[in-house]
Amino acid sequence: MELLHGCPTGDSRGQQTVFPSVEQYLPLVKKLADEGYSMCADVTAVDYLTYRGRALPEGVEPKRFELVVNLVSLEHRGRIRVRVQLDDGDVAPSLFDLYPGTEAMEREVYDMFGLGFSGHPDLTRILMPEDWDGYPLRKDYAMGRIPVQFKETGAR
Repeated sequence: MELLHGCPTGDSRGQQTVFPSVEQYLPLVKKLADEGYSMCADVTAVDYLTYRGRALPEGVEPKRFELVVNLVSLEHRGRIRVRVQLDDGDVAPSLFDLYPGTEAMEREVYDMFGLGFSGHPDLTRILMPEDWDGYPLRKDYAMGRIPVQFKETGAR
């Protein structure tokens, strides 16, 4: 098994992927930033509630959620994906101090999935109203229904 800074690696559709634990996450990203990964293109999450059997490198325990971070090195023309396994209630460190542009992306992950980020400057809802109950992109979130009323046309 290949390791990058002590973390298992893999390939995802031709892109190098690294799988740190939540404890390894921030130190890994700091090292990658020092190596030229100067841009964080995306922070998102996936809820694997109904798909726990996904392929992961040996030694990486699948958990319900996966925090997915895409980093770009403009200098070296490269990309790397970071995938962190999280359970409900786990908190990942914020990348805001390294990549200030992640502030809104982490808020969106919090708002849609309920995943927390320690050290975030303003971890509040960004898309849903502050008093909204639940996290809409979780697989166990109840889908709402809006009744549709059709107008009588008189045609048969």
